[in-house]
Amino acid sequence: MKKCLIVVDFQNDFVSGSLGFPKAAELEPHIVRKIEEYRSRGDSVLFTFDTHGDDYSSTQEGRNLPVAHCLRDTEGHKLYGRVGELALDSDLRFIKNTFGSDALYEHLKTESFSSIELVGLVSNICVISNAVLAKTAQPEAVIIVDSKCTASHDEALNTAVLEVMKGLQIQVI
Repeated sequence: MKKCLIVVDFQNDFVSGSLGFPKAAELEPHIVRKIEEYRSRGDSVLFTFDTHGDDYSSTQEGRNLPVAHCLRDTEGHKLYGRVGELALDSDLRFIKNTFGSDALYEHLKTESFSSIELVGLVSNICVISNAVLAKTAQPEAVIIVDSKCTASHDEALNTAVLEVMKGLQIQVI
């Protein structure tokens, strides 16, 4: 049975842009290896894109996190570095305006995978949100998060969220 890799929001603004942090850039070679590994086996590689419009500051997220980021059609919205170079036109891409992707959830309900692995940013917000959606969509699939392929601007939050995910029966490797 096929496996699935979901690259969550590995976008310029989260790595080197308005919400970037040093640890995020260190993830790139690990995520690149994962993409290459999945592609070599013929498994699925999916991408999510945090996406906001000019009205960001008037949204609930914008009021709670008043830093414009991942605005549609900007450099900050694009995938970062080699990860962006490895994304194929044929890869499914899920545009989302909140932490979890309802479209990704709906897609995962239509296809069976033996495992679903999530990598990307930010561990304590969008990675955990989409991992829970994957677990909900496919409760019998093994859901995996590689700790070398995700991070948060706050190391204590990153450590805590990895523990929370273990409690949700998500394999943290």
